[in-house]
Amino acid sequence: MFLIIGIVVVFGSVIGGYVMHHGKIAVLMQPNEFLIIGGASLGAMIVANPPAVLKGVVSGVMGLLKPNPFGNRAYGELLQVLYDVFQKARKDGLVGLESHIEEPSKSDIFGKYPSFLANHHAVHLLCDTLKVLLTGAVEDHHLSDILDADLEQHHHEAMQVPQAITTAGDAMPGFGIVAAVLGVVITMGSIGGAASELGEKIAAALVGTFLGILLAYGIFGPVAKAIEGRIATEHAYLLCIKTALLSFARGDSPMTAVEFARRNIEPHERPSFSDLEQLTRKRAA
Repeated sequence: MFLIIGIVVVFGSVIGGYVMHHGKIAVLMQPNEFLIIGGASLGAMIVANPPAVLKGVVSGVMGLLKPNPFGNRAYGELLQVLYDVFQKARKDGLVGLESHIEEPSKSDIFGKYPSFLANHHAVHLLCDTLKVLLTGAVEDHHLSDILDADLEQHHHEAMQVPQAITTAGDAMPGFGIVAAVLGVVITMGSIGGAASELGEKIAAALVGTFLGILLAYGIFGPVAKAIEGRIATEHAYLLCIKTALLSFARGDSPMTAVEFARRNIEPHERPSFSDLEQLTRKRAA
């Protein structure tokens, strides 16, 4: 929603100011300039990035049209599922979790939390780490290193998307100059024509530079920054799981492990301790 509002404000302000100066909208309608700039930037992005990143660009931009999924409600559900899992392990031992972590989609614990279950990386982070604890293949003091490596690789992969958009945005002014130079070449080829015709061709050439700069700083840059913000919120969400797992692995009670996770949440999204008690009492009941 804010993505659309922002784009409308950017273009509305620029075009509105242009019209106030008695500019003609028809002059800005140059499909050839859009083709040169848009096609060149798309081609450069295809050359520079693998298909997975290109797919991530599309899904990342489309994701900005939806509310941030990592809000107060998502964190409340995360604390509940962590408490349920740790309570089950405390009651039946880690062996009691085996069926749940082997097939999370069929688990009656995870099935109660659809938004958590839909976050595949969060589910894999929790379940794979519990599998490691179950097998005893890794000592507890090495668990933090494993989790850090997992989170770092996930963050690195996710950041390739905004970096690709930023790179394309940085190239937009250059592609705008390319479009303008081509327009000047066309203009010079018609140097013997009427002055009005030459003026139209020069105006069309300058539109290319205008579009390149506007798209770079008004669209590509802000969109990349917004996607980085979404990635940061997901990373914070995963850090809560890491904090809870480390607390649980060293022998803390389920409530203590969940409280460690709660303290790792940013204050404006963090449920209060009273909310946490209410959530855990509800689960216990």
